[in-house]
Amino acid sequence: VSMFEGVGRTVSPFAKTTERPLADEFPLSVLLAEDNPVNQKVATRFLERLGYRSDCVVNGLEALEALNSRHYDLVLMDLQMPEMDGLEASRHIRKMRLERQPKIIALTANAMQGDRDLCLSAGMDDYVTKPVKIHEIAAAIRRQFEPAAAPQPIG
Repeated sequence: VSMFEGVGRTVSPFAKTTERPLADEFPLSVLLAEDNPVNQKVATRFLERLGYRSDCVVNGLEALEALNSRHYDLVLMDLQMPEMDGLEASRHIRKMRLERQPKIIALTANAMQGDRDLCLSAGMDDYVTKPVKIHEIAAAIRRQFEPAAAPQPIG
């Protein structure tokens, strides 16, 4: 038995997340587009802790191929990737004739006002700044999938 098992469960400000996985509330198929292996591993672990299994791709071209082969409810999209960056990939996704368009949440190291506008104009729905924190991913998922009276502004 790991000495860390259960540590932080009672004192965690995100206890709700650890007690009942977010995936129980919002069952989603998730695609992670991230070229950095460390960031990919961190994001995948966070998603697992929220109850999600994700498919991973390393650039925008692979993200487009993945979306052509199966439906994803959510795409976590790194902005800076080789071959096709997250902004270009998002513009392409928004032009694709998909049964249902996925929500796209940008993962960005850039957190300036202009970047927010770039993400929105490329068709992204929200963004989370790096280094990514589990509660920020959970909050972004809630913003996008919780039924709301009016669309929630991001930022």
